[in-house]
Amino acid sequence: MLRGKDDVVRLAVTALLAGGHVLVEDVPGVGKTTLARALAASLGLDFRRLQFTSDLMPADVLGGNVYDPTSGTFRFRPGPVFTQLLLADEINRTTPKTQSALLEVMDERQVSVEGETHRLGEPFFVLATQNPDDFYGTYPLPESQLDRFLVRLRIGYPAPEVERALLRERDGSDPVARLERCWSATDLTVARAAVDDVRMDDAVVGYLHALVLATREAPRLTLGASTRAALALERAVRAHALVQSRDYATPDDVQALAVPVLAHRVRTTGDPLDRTLAEAVIRELLQSIPVPL
Repeated sequence: MLRGKDDVVRLAVTALLAGGHVLVEDVPGVGKTTLARALAASLGLDFRRLQFTSDLMPADVLGGNVYDPTSGTFRFRPGPVFTQLLLADEINRTTPKTQSALLEVMDERQVSVEGETHRLGEPFFVLATQNPDDFYGTYPLPESQLDRFLVRLRIGYPAPEVERALLRERDGSDPVARLERCWSATDLTVARAAVDDVRMDDAVVGYLHALVLATREAPRLTLGASTRAALALERAVRAHALVQSRDYATPDDVQALAVPVLAHRVRTTGDPLDRTLAEAVIRELLQSIPVPL
C-alpha cells in the first residue's frame, strides 16, 4: 500500500476499525492521497475526494436543497460527504466556516440542512490531509476540529533504498489500480464490532488512565487530555490489539497509540501550531509511568 510505511498503514487501519477518522499532516507528494485510495480499493469502499480551497462553501461539502422544476419543490442534493471513505484533501486551505461544516458529520454521521436531518450510511471514514501550518494560505484547525480526529500522523519521506526502488520499478501505471479487494464494507462492520470484544485488563486501563492524568499535571502542558481523549485512546488501543491479531490489549498498545491519539488534543506552553513539543512531552510521560507486568 505504502512501501516502507507499515506503521502509517497500521495506524490508519486501527483508526478505521475503531470507527474514528485520520488527519495526515505532511508536505505534498509523500503518499497521502495514495494511502486513502489504497484503503478504499483494498476494503471495497465507495470513495470520494474533495479538494478544499479558500472559496469552498459548506454546501459544497454537505450538500443542500435545490429546486426541482418538475415537482415544484425543493429536494436535498447530497454533497461529497455522502460516501464511505472521504478524502478531505488539504483541509486547512479552506476557511474556518467550511472546516466547521465537517464537525457534525464526523461526530454524529449526519447532516442537518434547514431543519432536516440526513443520515449517512455506514461505514463512514474521513481521511483528511493538511499541509504544515507555515505553508502559504493555510487556516489552522481549531481544537474542536482536531478533536474529531482519532489519529493524527505523518508519513514522511521514504527511506532512500525504498525511494530508489520506486524510481526503478515505476512503469507509468497506477499501482493502486492493481490492488485487489481483500475486504468488504460488511467485513469492516463485523471487524468494528469485534473491537468491543477485545479484553483490556484493569492493569492496562490503569496504565492508560495514569498517562491521561499525567498530561493534566505536566508543567509544559497548559491543557491536558480530556475525558473524551481518554475514551478515544481506549477505543484505539482495543482496535490496535485486533490489528495485531490479538483479542487482548497490552501496555505496548497504549505506548503505540499515545502520541498519535493524544498529541493533537493537548496544548503546550510553546507555539500552539508546533506539535513536536506535545509529542515529546507525551513520550517523556510514557517513560516516567511504571509499566504494569
